[in-house]
Amino acid sequence: MPAVLRPDPTFYPSPRLAMEAPDERYAYVALLRADKSRPDALAVVDLAPGSASYGRPVHKVELGHVGDELHHFGWNACSSMLCPLNGHPFTERRYLIVPGLRSSRLYIVDTKPEPTKAAIVKVIEPEEVVKKTGYSRPHTVHCGPEGVYISTLGGKGADGTDGVPGIFLLDCESFEVLGRWEMERGDQRLSYDFWWNIPHDYMISSEWGLPPQFENGLVAEDLLGNRYGHRLHFWDLHRRRHLQTIDLGANHQMALEVRPAHEPTKDYGFVGVVVDTTNLEASIWTWYRENGKFKAKKTAVVPPEPADPAQLPDLLKSFKAVPPLISDIDLSLDDRFLYVACWGTGELRQYDVSDPMSPRLTGSVRVGGVARHTPHPSGTAFGGGPQMVEISRDGERVYFTNSLYSTWDDQFYPGGVPGMMAMARANGGLALDRNFCVEFEPGYRSHQVRLEGGDCSTDSFCFPSA
Repeated sequence: MPAVLRPDPTFYPSPRLAMEAPDERYAYVALLRADKSRPDALAVVDLAPGSASYGRPVHKVELGHVGDELHHFGWNACSSMLCPLNGHPFTERRYLIVPGLRSSRLYIVDTKPEPTKAAIVKVIEPEEVVKKTGYSRPHTVHCGPEGVYISTLGGKGADGTDGVPGIFLLDCESFEVLGRWEMERGDQRLSYDFWWNIPHDYMISSEWGLPPQFENGLVAEDLLGNRYGHRLHFWDLHRRRHLQTIDLGANHQMALEVRPAHEPTKDYGFVGVVVDTTNLEASIWTWYRENGKFKAKKTAVVPPEPADPAQLPDLLKSFKAVPPLISDIDLSLDDRFLYVACWGTGELRQYDVSDPMSPRLTGSVRVGGVARHTPHPSGTAFGGGPQMVEISRDGERVYFTNSLYSTWDDQFYPGGVPGMMAMARANGGLALDRNFCVEFEPGYRSHQVRLEGGDCSTDSFCFPSA
């Protein structure tokens, strides 16, 4: 009989069906070699309870160049492939698109037939990216119905300031660079994260800064002068045109991770702001649409914590306090819990966002932190603080790493940020799992986590949950 084409079994029409999927067996973790003595790498961590190697790296894909600065990465395909009118319903979720944020080089890593045998199958050099798009410093990777979308933080030129950064597309099967996504960008001049609501036909993007504002570390003068990003941009997803800008206020510096509701019938989402320059607090904002216009409201704040200047790095001594520095947020697939990583204070917060306009703090754990240096419950010292967050599909396990960006790590944690990965249990509260504390090979730092079969910051859905 002829073969029958079926969608990848890791694709799910709705968020609720995705929550019923089998538990993750492996995590893929970006490893950065800050000293540039060796290439960066992608680690594979065993997440299967009962396995002899549970909670340990079981494979490493070392990249072919030094100094790429791995940051964010993502899948070539996901549940959005099941959207109506999609032209790629039978693409496999098997390749990871792994950008070097500093080098602008892209690695295509094949995770089949086994994650423990993952290997590089293609390298896209920075010259090709710049030639076909005019962009550099690739950052966020999202799979969409038409292909792989990649946001960038720089334009052309050695310092990435020749032209405006934006988003470009890769073919999800051949991995050819197709070109820039925007047809009309309006007043968008900075870039960072992005995501969308496909049935409602819009994209949202956020802002960090241009390469000279982050590559050599935080520029204090630019921060105090409110010159980092503080705006949200809304786009017509189908027509690829800018619709609207929302300015959160110049004092709300670095509007970073955006997390729309997973349920496609819901028309709202969240964004984390790193710091308010008037009082050092961090904040969560909820965006929503009312009478055809997008709006945003500050719905939660995290205050700074007083500290003895002797405990602080030079950058913070004069403030006599540690800002929370919200560096990542992640939303559970049922849209109920928002997890907020406070990299400065070493806190991971859990908010009940069943009412998105009134988040309610329901859990908190601490590990690391600029001043506290809270050890892991296992007794292991933990450098850095909760950083990139990834939630299991069933919402019960919250994984996180501890490195933000190499030069920023050195400024805020001069004592070092050894690569680590921890996990909190989210069963009726939030508690660190004392038996899960991954220590990566000395010399590496750890950043983004992706889970086998998809996770809460990967998939987008086009069908409502029943």
